[in-house]
Amino acid sequence: MGRIHIPGWTRTKNSLPRTYENIFERSDSQAERSPITEVSAVDIFEYQAQKAAAASRPLAERMRPRTLNEFVGQTRAVGPGSLIRHAIERDRVFSMILWGPPGCGKTTLARIIAGETRSHFVHFSAVLAGVKEIRAVIEEARNQQKLYRKKTILFVDEIHRFNKAQQDAFLHHVESGLITLIGATTENPSFEVIAPLLSRCRVITLEMLSSEEIAAILKNALQDAERGLGRAGLVLEAEALAYLVRLADGDARAALNNLEAAESLARSPDEAVATQAERPITVQDLEQAIQKKALVYDKAGEEHYNLISALHKSLRGSDPDAALYWLARMLAAGEDPFYIARRMVRFASEDVGNADPQALGLALSAMEAFRFLGQPEGELALAQAAVYLATAPKSHSIYAAYGKVQDVVKKTGTLPVPLHIRNAPTRLMQDLGYGKDYKYAHAYKDAYVAQEYLPDRLKGQLYYFPTERGYERSIKTRLDQWRRLKARVQAVDEQDE
Repeated sequence: MGRIHIPGWTRTKNSLPRTYENIFERSDSQAERSPITEVSAVDIFEYQAQKAAAASRPLAERMRPRTLNEFVGQTRAVGPGSLIRHAIERDRVFSMILWGPPGCGKTTLARIIAGETRSHFVHFSAVLAGVKEIRAVIEEARNQQKLYRKKTILFVDEIHRFNKAQQDAFLHHVESGLITLIGATTENPSFEVIAPLLSRCRVITLEMLSSEEIAAILKNALQDAERGLGRAGLVLEAEALAYLVRLADGDARAALNNLEAAESLARSPDEAVATQAERPITVQDLEQAIQKKALVYDKAGEEHYNLISALHKSLRGSDPDAALYWLARMLAAGEDPFYIARRMVRFASEDVGNADPQALGLALSAMEAFRFLGQPEGELALAQAAVYLATAPKSHSIYAAYGKVQDVVKKTGTLPVPLHIRNAPTRLMQDLGYGKDYKYAHAYKDAYVAQEYLPDRLKGQLYYFPTERGYERSIKTRLDQWRRLKARVQAVDEQDE
């Protein structure tokens, strides 16, 4: 196939992404006398196809930083003098787990490492791959090491989705140095990554991007004419920029996706190519373009437990305002209302107890009210229960007592039931002494009689100690009186023996 000349194309490879460098061909003599490059017609069509495909990628993908210098945020993790920057600059990348919220730069950082390192780089999705694919990657790593003396860096996105068997498949090869593992996860690695693999990796914590960093990313996208929206002539009003930043909630990908949606709406239907005319974007434009953003929440992940912990501690701390806030946060994020209701029922026994015996009934009633009304009307019943529990007198005496008794049962095993409180439905059992000398409480004054109900080895042990708060004050008064009477009776019995 013949060659054609394309005026204006120079040998400078930096003028195009690295993907297209191989299409440039010319001799040294041509380089000296003319900036014209010879390109095959096939290469031209391929280049145009790749260029069109690149332009059609989402804005968040096009604006992904290519070097550490373009990377915004995470200065503690990748800033000057950091461990990762030092490793990249010296091409001595170590196995690591990148842990951080969505849109904070985990995948981008892995791709930067891929671009800077001389190692063979493999991008692996834990969602789409299994042990079979892992073995294929390991075999390829062996070939790279044997044939080309290259190390292999394996980037596993969403590594928390791998099960134990899949994670086990990495262990030996990470330890031997055959592969350098870079895992990315939004979940706490100590919960989601097996301990042997975790001990062979450094955990790099990435933080949620700040409002200033999200704003900088949006401004870069608006100004970048090559990969961003610089040729669209968009101008974000100050309030609109603040609105986008607030919606992003620290997620750069979400911020850029929302900006792209607004740009698409701002462009007129018959406008095929963006113009240079300046077009302002207002908050109203954004509200029209962007649907309500779901709150960052994973009902099976760490944030789920963080929020229920915040609700529980607000209730325990008698703060109804905070309790209502965390309740609303969980409901707005799509948490199962019955899960919240069950937790409040548990709280009524664990943290309120007999200081307010009505708390348990009210929590159960709130759950039934929600079952009857559904959403959103039933949410008010949950809110009522949250406020009641937060403002009720608190006691964890029952919780503490039951915990002590559980420990005793574990340590002492199946101690025999004292004969006098055993059931005696047959003559044989009665002859064996079952139920003998049992004192029927209702036959005594105030329906109380001092006798031992615990096994002989636990005689005299006390576990429940009511507080002076709420209804437990009355319980404590009665219980102290009964225990004093019981102690006197036991002392007399011991003297008689």
